[in-house]
Amino acid sequence: MHLLLLNANTSTDMTDRLVAAARDRVAAGTEISGLTGRFGAQVIATRASYAIAGHAAIDALAVQPVAADAIILACFGDPGLAALRELSAVPVIGMAEAACRHAAERAAKFSIVTGGRLWEEMLGEYVASLGLSASLASIRTLAANGGQIASDPAAAEAALLAACDTAIRRDGAELVILGGAGMVGLVERLSHRMAVPLIDGLTPALRAAEAAVAAAPVKASVQQSDMNGLSPELTALLRG
Repeated sequence: MHLLLLNANTSTDMTDRLVAAARDRVAAGTEISGLTGRFGAQVIATRASYAIAGHAAIDALAVQPVAADAIILACFGDPGLAALRELSAVPVIGMAEAACRHAAERAAKFSIVTGGRLWEEMLGEYVASLGLSASLASIRTLAANGGQIASDPAAAEAALLAACDTAIRRDGAELVILGGAGMVGLVERLSHRMAVPLIDGLTPALRAAEAAVAAAPVKASVQQSDMNGLSPELTALLRG
């Protein structure tokens, strides 16, 4: 089985961290590769950068160097997920969707703790689009963004713990998601200090991708021929 982690921001360091973490979480024989967006933001933190990341995600699909059995959109918030699913001949799993569905199955109420203040409203809207608002206790955000947290997790530790504690004690969360690619690897660092389960988005996404491959879905991608001004690779993909 070959799983492709598609990072729709432009941080190759983040992609490399995700690939390394994923290789430690899959069965022997499963191949993991990474792909980084060719344009856009280093860290997705605004609606504009989120919209651009959706374009970058489908552009990356058009230039993927190797065939994969499933694709994981490795950006919390899942920019471009619906379009990727429309265009891809293999299953596409969103890291945020997988984490939220996993959390809703295991807890009456879950919270998301993430970096970047604007994500509170954006993720609230995304969880609502999944039909999971009734299961969402809260979204707690830090001033530091995901890239800053990933580059210096020790500096963010106190703020992360405080946000998680508030989500549990004040908001009633029975499970907390550390949302964002920059949070991957912090569960092991913090979970022993939590009163409820703590998860990131990567492991649920990997399990969902493995299950999707095992189900052996067959689907046709959707094409549209009247495209202009896009990269040659994306134009070719859209035209079929």
